[in-house]
Amino acid sequence: GKGHKMSKSKGNVVAPQKVMDQYGADILRLWVATTDYSGELTISDEILKRVVEGYRRIRNTLKFLLANLSDFDPKTHALPVEEWLEIDRYALALTRKLQGELQAHYDAYEFHFIVQKLQSFCSEDLGGFYLDILKDRLYTSGADSRARRAAQNALHHLTHALARWMAPILSFTGEEVWHELSGSSDDSVFLHTWHELPSPAGEADLLDRWIRIRAVRAEVQKALETVRVAGAIGSSLQAEVTLQASPDTQALLAPLGDDLRFVLITSQARIVAADTDRVEVTPSTAKKCERCWHYRDDVDVHADHPGLCGRCVSNLYGDGEARTHA
Repeated sequence: GKGHKMSKSKGNVVAPQKVMDQYGADILRLWVATTDYSGELTISDEILKRVVEGYRRIRNTLKFLLANLSDFDPKTHALPVEEWLEIDRYALALTRKLQGELQAHYDAYEFHFIVQKLQSFCSEDLGGFYLDILKDRLYTSGADSRARRAAQNALHHLTHALARWMAPILSFTGEEVWHELSGSSDDSVFLHTWHELPSPAGEADLLDRWIRIRAVRAEVQKALETVRVAGAIGSSLQAEVTLQASPDTQALLAPLGDDLRFVLITSQARIVAADTDRVEVTPSTAKKCERCWHYRDDVDVHADHPGLCGRCVSNLYGDGEARTHA
């Protein structure tokens, strides 16, 4: 499980070639980078399984990013940062912050910290938060809408940064991603310096504000999970949430408007003034939209488009919804 130091006398030396044959060179490189070389290097099947799992997390994140950039051309679809939605600007600020930290770790040869932060970024900041929220906008907004293109702008910069961060450690994967990004097999990620990320206005305030929003979301997720385990809902979209909010929490969440439900990934989200914060979850009694899977009172209202909610009808056939924050 925890591994032992390799010793010829104990006969427990693991041949690097064997690891590469079984898992590939990037897994071997990742194992070395994961280990704090100032101490003893330990290896076991269990340790390698954990390394593979960590690699898979990074790779799955990259697959999602590249898939959602397939119709994005930065020459045609680039938007100035001030036209992005607020959560996209937050993701950019988070990416810029991490890039500074990773640069310092590379300068100090602290590769194990780099791997830890890369994996945490992919699983918690992206997979567990930003990309989870973004799916609705990427999949249901108009294909060429500002809301969707703003998301793709953020993903474009994020993917360019991520490919270059990982390349010194996950060299083959980094090159694979770069060929997809550049559209050229002649170009190489190793011919480029780190990505120059644009700077959002009010960066420090963005980071502070969204840390607090994420804390509220975490409390809502706990309440949703309790109701889900009890069998009252399946997906979080089956839920309607009422947030009894203290003045500070109300001031934090009220500017999100209707976008709050997208941040919480619920079909409805209401804020009610209260002295202290409390979350109430009730199963929705509305119909489920066949396209976006949200439970809405206006499903089937448009006779020409049965099964769809008003938002989806607007996104497909009208001017499209207006989104500002998420």
